Amino acid sequence: MAKYILGIDQSTQGTKALLFDGDGKLVARADLPHRQIVNELGWVEHDPEEIYRNTIQVVRNLVEKAGIDRSEIVSLGISNQRESALVWDRMTGKPLYNVIVWQCARGQQICERIAQNGCEAMIRERSGLQLSPYFSAAKIAWVLENVKDAKRLNEEGRLACGTVDSWLVYRLTGGKQFATDFSNASRTQLFNIRTLSWDSDLCNAFGVNQACLAEVRDSNGDFGETDFEGFLDAPIPIRGVLGDSHGALFGQGCLEKGMIKATYGTGSSIMMNIGEEPVFSDQGIVTSLAWSVNGKVNYVLEGNINYTGAVITWLKDDLKLISGASETEALAKSANPADQTYLVPAFTGLGAPYWDSNATAIISGITRKTGRAELVRAALDCIAYQITDIVTAMREASNAKITELRVDGGPTKNKYLMQFQSDLLGITVRIPDTEELSGLGAAYVAGLATGVYTWDVFERMKRTSFIPEMDETMRTEKYEGWKKAVEQVLPK
Repeated sequence: MAKYILGIDQSTQGTKALLFDGDGKLVARADLPHRQIVNELGWVEHDPEEIYRNTIQVVRNLVEKAGIDRSEIVSLGISNQRESALVWDRMTGKPLYNVIVWQCARGQQICERIAQNGCEAMIRERSGLQLSPYFSAAKIAWVLENVKDAKRLNEEGRLACGTVDSWLVYRLTGGKQFATDFSNASRTQLFNIRTLSWDSDLCNAFGVNQACLAEVRDSNGDFGETDFEGFLDAPIPIRGVLGDSHGALFGQGCLEKGMIKATYGTGSSIMMNIGEEPVFSDQGIVTSLAWSVNGKVNYVLEGNINYTGAVITWLKDDLKLISGASETEALAKSANPADQTYLVPAFTGLGAPYWDSNATAIISGITRKTGRAELVRAALDCIAYQITDIVTAMREASNAKITELRVDGGPTKNKYLMQFQSDLLGITVRIPDTEELSGLGAAYVAGLATGVYTWDVFERMKRTSFIPEMDETMRTEKYEGWKKAVEQVLPK
């Protein structure tokens, strides 16, 4: 009988169900979007009940699309939008409020108040994260302070405060399991990544009753069973849970210290496996847990960039220089090699490693000969420069030898960009032949846990490689030009 592993990737825009065969190959996919609830203040929410309904439906759609015998599905892995958080009543199973999405900064005043109380350094030291409304804790605190009955139920320990993975596990198991994994816990700002436990001082800083937080389990631990409300003839085990970026790191096979991946999306997440001991850096990158598998924890350094693929959208929608992303490769290759135009895409400030929310974008180095092709090339180049900034900071912080960068996401189809990225870093850039790395990573964890896969499943993944071709002098000259351009938008 054939064996399949089911992956659910619950992301910001929607929910995907992914079916992987016994060799780890993606054989079918189904998607459903959910509403983006945005108010006049720019607060971003999702309906948790809609997310759960879509999860059930997308699995049905997937199995019907694939035409497989549903009894051949062996186990389930879940990846999820990470810092997004919600609160529900464990007695009724009903959410008190919508999911507050990672993009939502409504907790800013809560963070400012906590900083005034002198807790900022303690939070960074214990959680590995800079105090910010980006993470789950301030979002949960906002619910506790602003939603009817939330404060009372929190004090009674009756609430469930968690990330979206814990909500799905809770609902899929009929309320029998309230659990999360180490990767998601490490992004809440309530988890001590040194002691590997919820931290009472962190919880007190945000007003969260520790009794209301999920049990933290290995990423390949036992998260109960589900039959998707009777759709399957028999329940299957949930044996993989990972935050989406962690899932991509695992799916890329970055299992050893010094291995690093970059996801090129609207923005970018760069994540480096730093092994079994944490490394803390003051260079604008944060420390989290990669995962815990079979009781063994790995840590990561991570940096996030606001504008990478979104720069291409800006070229198309705002400047009207291109009609689609597919045009950029040929234009960049046709640009004048001597042109020294730089674009610093600080449209909403600069993310890691600079963290300057007041910075504004600039284009520098323009001459009379600068034209459309040169501007397009500068836009592509700035993606590679920003990722180089973070990889360089990680290399310095970790003292790890980085030999290659594994990449995924839509912009990796651009051969000019991938070659330039390899040239700037002076290392090989490798692109897998499959997409959906987040859901793949969670499914691989589940497949390994249930014996469907062995660790050589990663060796079956085919990759395209780009090797450095640029000489050291030119590489240094170009990167120094970028740093000078960035200095123009940073405070003196």
